Amino acid sequence: MAVDTPGQSVAEAAGGDTRGPARRAGRSQSGPRSGPKGSGSGPKGSGSGPKGSGGRAKRSLATHWYAWAMVAPVVVVIGVIIGYPLVRGIYLSLTDATERNVARSIGVNEIPATYEFVGLENYQTALSSSQFFDTLGWTLVWTVACVSVTFVLGLTLANMLNRKMAGRSAYRMLIILPWAVPGFVSVFAWRFLYDERRGLLNQVLAGGGIDAVPWLNDPTMAKLSVIAVNVWLGVPFMMVALLGGLQSIPGELYEAAEMDGANAWQRFRNITMPGLRSVSTTVVLLSTIWTFNMFPVIFLLTRGGPGEATQILVTQAYKFSFEISPRDFAQSSTWGVLILVLLMLFAAVYRRVLRKQGEVW
Repeated sequence: MAVDTPGQSVAEAAGGDTRGPARRAGRSQSGPRSGPKGSGSGPKGSGSGPKGSGGRAKRSLATHWYAWAMVAPVVVVIGVIIGYPLVRGIYLSLTDATERNVARSIGVNEIPATYEFVGLENYQTALSSSQFFDTLGWTLVWTVACVSVTFVLGLTLANMLNRKMAGRSAYRMLIILPWAVPGFVSVFAWRFLYDERRGLLNQVLAGGGIDAVPWLNDPTMAKLSVIAVNVWLGVPFMMVALLGGLQSIPGELYEAAEMDGANAWQRFRNITMPGLRSVSTTVVLLSTIWTFNMFPVIFLLTRGGPGEATQILVTQAYKFSFEISPRDFAQSSTWGVLILVLLMLFAAVYRRVLRKQGEVW
């Protein structure tokens, strides 16, 4: 048994060695045969084709059907509220529709529309007139002035309220108050303050022996007045957004910079402003779009006056549709489409500049 045992073990070892290559060979032969069937990179296993993409869409719909069901009503409402007026406005801008040739009802009589398709004639008329470019120039000045002053004041207040100080919560509530009040209420309050004869501002000036200022009756003063009102309305939003950005900057950065000998301006320039870059780009974009189309302040405060001094593009488009006679729906739609194109161009250029600076948006 002492001799047989090593022999058996050697035989078993030899048998294991002879069977091993066969098994490895079997594995190597079975590998290629199982590759095409199991591989996901072949034509049948690939999900990049039409059938694969359709399958992914079906699986996504089956998995997230509840989310799609919740979003669908919002999409439909937005399509009806925004999509239809947009398409209708673009169509009317290509016609000569006015108050006299659109479909209307007089008593029991239905008068059909008789306006005709004129192509780009309305755009040629608008872009060849001095009225459009004069209004566009003031609109740009109005937008740049309001956004820049609002940003500077909002950033200043945000820095002040980001520090520990007595009554900080009360100050925040008072500054947010203009944002909480409905816009038309605020504008009417400012209109009362600007009244040349009974306004509070002129009464205060009269108490100091200063003559009354024609706040809304002088072209220059009217422009400054509407800018001041819009800044007063926009500062709370800017302050809240920038304050949130300031609170997201780690305090350790300021402590390290102070230990390295950086003064207040160096800390602001090298820590605060880079830390606020993502927030600032968003709020500046939103504020620009809102200010460019800020209809309530101009319309309720001056109605574009005196004369046409404070008329911006959106109020002029409104004037074409509701104030002049006959009402020119085609020209109003044309100005509306031009406003949309200008804002889209601004957003595209703004996005391109941000991408060059390394911002992802």
